[in-house]
Parts: sequence; structure tokens; C-alpha cells
Amino acid sequence: MYIIKEIQKIANKIDGYLHDREGQLLYNLAKKCKGRGVIVEIGSWKGKSTVWLAKGSKAGKGVKIYAVDPHTGGYEHKKFGEISTFEEFKRNIEKSQVNDIVIPLVKTSRDAAKNFNQPVELIFIDGDHEYEAVKLDFELWFPRLISGGIMAFHDVISHPGPKKVVKEFVYKSRSFRNIKFVDSIVYAEKTGANSLRDRLKNKFVFFLNNIY
Repeated sequence: MYIIKEIQKIANKIDGYLHDREGQLLYNLAKKCKGRGVIVEIGSWKGKSTVWLAKGSKAGKGVKIYAVDPHTGGYEHKKFGEISTFEEFKRNIEKSQVNDIVIPLVKTSRDAAKNFNQPVELIFIDGDHEYEAVKLDFELWFPRLISGGIMAFHDVISHPGPKKVVKEFVYKSRSFRNIKFVDSIVYAEKTGANSLRDRLKNKFVFFLNNIY
């Protein structure tokens, strides 16, 4: 618990939209990675979630984190003019002492996926929250996720784009099992073909997720 508290102190100094419980989840998911693939984060902003992932990975097998973000902000930021968050992202990563394990890809999700040829064990999708953008992120990166790997989506409760994608491509899919959620993050394990029991459990979690 002491380690988690220390990471909270570091992460809470970084601008971002991640609750402590969500950060702890990312830490634990990264820590559990067995080294069968890398970790990919779609949408890093200023590095808050990146730090949680990296600290978790360091506590485990030391799997590299590829942080994908063009660092130009979302539509809500661009209305005030062009911005760049990359320098602040780099400073936060260095201050948090995880720059040895984080590989920034200053690209869109589409461009990053083009020549990405490594297997992925954990992917956290938290980029553009418009439905078509989230759907594209899923379609680009799902084939790269290994069987038994984890795919996680942020802001599923509060944003209709991620919520619709998760409903259509995770809850209703035969390719996922063990669906769970913590606050606004929904995550699931990729499988070849889930069983009837898996599908019933998925429906139950979907019911709970929509209540809360």
C-alpha cells in the first residue's frame, strides 16, 4: 500500500482525468503482464496514466510501454489554437523516473499502428472519445492483442463513444471473457471463442455496468 500511496503522490501532480482507483487498476494490470507482449497506451495526454502503467510494469516484468499520442490535444483544446503537450509529457515521465521503460510514439493511433509489428499484452484505449475514433482504435489494435491479453477502455460510463464501442465489440463479442470494470474503465481478456458461461457472465457485468 505504501508504494501505491507514493505513486498517487507522483501521479496527482500530473494534469489528467484519471481517478486513483483507475490508476491502481492500470498499475495492477501492467504488473501482471508476463512479458509475452508489450503494453500500448492510446492517448497519453500529459502522462498521468502512463506513469501508473510504467510503475506497475516496473514492479512486474518490466514490459515496455508504447505511449501513442500526437500531443496536439482534443477538439476541446484546439478551439483555443494549436497546442503541444509533448514537452510536458516528457518532463513528467522523466520526473517520475520511468523514461527508461516508456517509448513515446508522437503519432495518431492510425499512423502508429501502420508499422507496429510487436505483440501486445495489454492495451489501454483513452484517445479521441468520438464513436468512430474509438471504433477505429479498437479495429486497429485488437488484431495485435495476444490471446489472453487485456484490452481496457477509459470513460465508458461518461462518454457515449467508448460506451457504444464496448457494448458492440466487447460485451456482444465471442472474443472476450472476464469482463470487469473499475469506475469508468471497462477491461476484458481476449479469447479465441468464449463459452456459454463466459457470455452469461459478460451479460451480468453489462447489466451491472449500466446500473452504475
